[in-house]
Amino acid sequence: MKSGVTVIIDNEVYQVTDVQHVKPGKGAAFARTKLRNMKTGNILEKTFRGDEKIDPAYIDEKKLQYLYQSSDMYHFGDQDNFEEIAIQKDQLGDKIKFLKDNIEVTGYFFKGEAININLPNFIEVKITHTEPGIKGDTAKGGTKPAQIETGATVQVPLFIEVGDKIKVDTRTGSYVEKAY
Repeated sequence: MKSGVTVIIDNEVYQVTDVQHVKPGKGAAFARTKLRNMKTGNILEKTFRGDEKIDPAYIDEKKLQYLYQSSDMYHFGDQDNFEEIAIQKDQLGDKIKFLKDNIEVTGYFFKGEAININLPNFIEVKITHTEPGIKGDTAKGGTKPAQIETGATVQVPLFIEVGDKIKVDTRTGSYVEKAY
């Protein structure tokens, strides 16, 4: 067992995020793991003995393009066969804050069912609303909240104005730099 491997536990698909092999002075060795549920994103801490059987989960990856949202479903187009795939809002979690039209994402499939997506690490978005900066503010003078075109709010430097394009880290939701 190692980080990045996907396994099936209690009929759910988990990805191993951390493994610690422990060899106590007395008794058999075991592995202390942290597992992330691929569907919900919840973290599970579990200890496995050396003789336990663990079933691997075979995950398919596909390039998808975000198309539109209808009620609680988000629709994506498969880049290879142009099939439309719908994923429920609660499966995507906070990722919906950075979904913009036609963005390319990686879709994860288990037994033909879409279980999650992965956004690009960085996206460029336009600022739709923010308070004006005060003259004399510098790049290191602090931050202010700004709403981006996807509807999410990001903390940006004071010199950023409405209409500016910025680069955002989708993993942390933080401002990276001004995009030109």
